[in-house]
Parts: sequence; structure tokens; C-alpha cells
Amino acid sequence: MASFIIEGGHLLQGTIIPQGAKNEALEVICATLLSEEAVTIENIPDIRDVNNLIQLLKDIGVKVKAGDKAGTYTFQADVLDLKYLESDAFVNSCAELRGSVMMIGPLLARMGKAVITKPGGDKIGRRRLDTHFLGFEKLGAKFIHIEGRNVYEIEAKNLKGTYMLLDEASVTGTANIVMAAVFAKGTTTIYNAACEPYIQQLCHLLNRMGANITGIGSNLLTIVGVKKLHGAGHRILPDMIEVGSFIGMAAMCGNGIRIKDVSIKDLGIIPDAFRKLGVKIKVEGDDLIIPRQKHYEIQSFIDGTIMTLADAPWPGLTPDLLSVLIVVATQARGSVLFHQKMFESRLFFVDKLIDMGAQIILCDPHRAVVVGHDRKITLRGGRMSSPDIRAGIALLIAAMSAKGTSRIDNIEQIDRGYEHIEDRLNALGAIIKRG
Repeated sequence: MASFIIEGGHLLQGTIIPQGAKNEALEVICATLLSEEAVTIENIPDIRDVNNLIQLLKDIGVKVKAGDKAGTYTFQADVLDLKYLESDAFVNSCAELRGSVMMIGPLLARMGKAVITKPGGDKIGRRRLDTHFLGFEKLGAKFIHIEGRNVYEIEAKNLKGTYMLLDEASVTGTANIVMAAVFAKGTTTIYNAACEPYIQQLCHLLNRMGANITGIGSNLLTIVGVKKLHGAGHRILPDMIEVGSFIGMAAMCGNGIRIKDVSIKDLGIIPDAFRKLGVKIKVEGDDLIIPRQKHYEIQSFIDGTIMTLADAPWPGLTPDLLSVLIVVATQARGSVLFHQKMFESRLFFVDKLIDMGAQIILCDPHRAVVVGHDRKITLRGGRMSSPDIRAGIALLIAAMSAKGTSRIDNIEQIDRGYEHIEDRLNALGAIIKRG
């Protein structure tokens, strides 16, 4: 188990460029399974989850060629190993990678069947797959849970377009159903679809490959089935979660940081969420500039009541940034209530912040009140373990701002979502060593 050793108290300064979006990469890489022709994708992040998915595609027979430019790969799924797709080795590989769930839709659409187990990933509470399966069933698929192998066998000889109202605006569920529906006979209408920028990007790629998808950017998608998709090119957006993480780092321990090429139009309300904590953010072209924050004061609502920040489906605040926002609030002036609605266990990491000296009241698994120190009391270093990707980066930010040396274990979780993070932060003035 690898660790980070962090010497806290160093101010960061300079320019940093966000990586390609992890969640988009997982979706569009799976979409390459829908065509026999070559699909070239640019700006793929060099991170654990994405690299594992690429290896999984290689294992099932996809030809993967790295381009001359870093982060560019060409995928050609002209011949797939059907026997391996049904093997225990494939099932075990899927169990270790949550992104593998998005292979079901493409395989079901193109091959008429898929075998997959419950995928792994963050330990942040229950993340059910019902939305995926209910959508596939609506399209005409049948699935059986095989208890002995703990796998799902899904089969559909002829998918048929239909109307469906999703029980939740699941991002991966929407992506999976859209990819299955592109080959379904007739028209599929998906209401209460997720509409995050990464879903929009997936739909744009599929349309360039020959799909017929309208309503992109809304929660009502219409897919007219086609018989075949061809090759195409695609560039992945900057990772909005990494952009938000860098805003948090700059607020806590920055001495003037420019976050370059962030695709501001695709950040939604993320910058405004930090501004509600009093963080100053300047926009210059497509860059964000976060000046030194000697003090930042949490806003109140118009009627004077305590500020509340809550996660919600897009265009609401992404739950992936609540961990970072909580850390930033520990050094603000004022108090704020955080309401994590979507996952049962995502706030439990605050115990580690409390051990570092933060004033946080964990009301229940979904709500926490942070009373900011206004930089009068510095967090103290300590030893901790990363429970998931986002809590891991939040703890790293806390450690960088803390007095003394900290150790974060289980940093494989951070590596799943952040590309060469210690090298990039050390270039700004941090002192982080991998142990």
C-alpha cells in the first residue's frame, strides 16, 4: 500500500493545467466498442481507473494504439474475444473497476449479450445498478443474476426502441442506456436522463460516429436507432472535479495560482460554490486565477440564515466536490452546513479532519456543520488513510495546509482519479513524497 508523506505549510504558486475528465474518459472509451472502425480519443488522463479500463479492452481483443501526443489513443474493436467475455477472468477484472459497468450497453447493443459482476470502486455507500438494468429491460433485454458466480447474464437478440422514465438521473445509467439504444430498432426516448457535460460529450461522439441523438444537454434524450456506427475523433473535456480540487488547494495554501484551459462553460456552478465560501476567483479567457486568500468569509442567505451547500444532479453541485469544499470551509470565517444527499458514507472522512483540529459537527451520515477557524488555528499534521478518490484529495489539501508532516495511506485511491498529482503539485511548491 503506497503512501504520501506531506510537509505542510508551503505556499503554492504558478500555473497548472487540469487533466482530461476521468468520468468522460470511461464513457467514451467504452463507446469505442460500438464500431468496428477506428475511434481516436485525445486528452485521455493517465490515471489508474482509465488505464485499467484500457487494459480490459485490450484483453477482450480491442486493438489499442497510442498516438504521438500524450493522452491520445486509437481504439479499433473489429474483433472481440467472445469466449473471454464470458470467462471468470473477465468477470474478476470487471469486479475491480466500477467503470467496467459501462461496457454492458455497448456489448449488449453490438453482441446481443453481456456478462458482468457488480463492479468495484469507491467505498462511499450504496451505488445501485437498478437504473441500468431497468433501462435494458425496457429495450427488451433479459437478465439473470447467477448466484454461484455472482454475475449478471444479460441477453437481447433484438433491442427495440421505447419510452422510459428513469427512476433516477444516473450518469452511468444514462450513458449505458444511450449506448445500448443506438442500435435499437425504432425510437428510444429517455426522460429524467442525466445531462452532465460528460453525457453531452458522449452523445456528440456517438453522433459523429453515425448515431441519431437529439435533446443533448437536456433531461429528455431521443435516440433513433441505426444499424451501424463508423469511426470518429473526439477530445475529452478538462476534468471539472480536478479544476474544483485546484480551486480548493489555491484557497487553502495558494500564493496566486492560475488554472489554465478549464472550459469555463462546462464548470456549471462549481466556481460559485467556492465563492459562497468567500473564495475569490478571477476569470481570464478560459483560465481561472485564484489570488492569495489571507481571509475568506462564508456568505449567508439573503434572510441571514446559515449557508447550506448541498449536492444535486447536474446542473446542481456535483457530490464529488463536497469533500474539497468541506476542507476549504475549515479555514473560512463563519459557519456552513453541508448536505450530502446522494451517498451514505461520503462524509465519514471528516473524522480525520477533526483529528487534525477542524471544528466539524457530523450531524448524521448526510449532514455536517463546519465552523471555520478564519486561519487563527492551523490544522495539524497526522496519519490518515484515503477512503475514496475525492476524500483522498481533500485530505491531501488539508495536509498541505497543515502544520507539520502528514502521512496519507492507501493513495491508490487518489491515483484512480488524479494524474501524477504529487509531481504536478511539487512543481507549484508543495513538498510531497511517495512512500
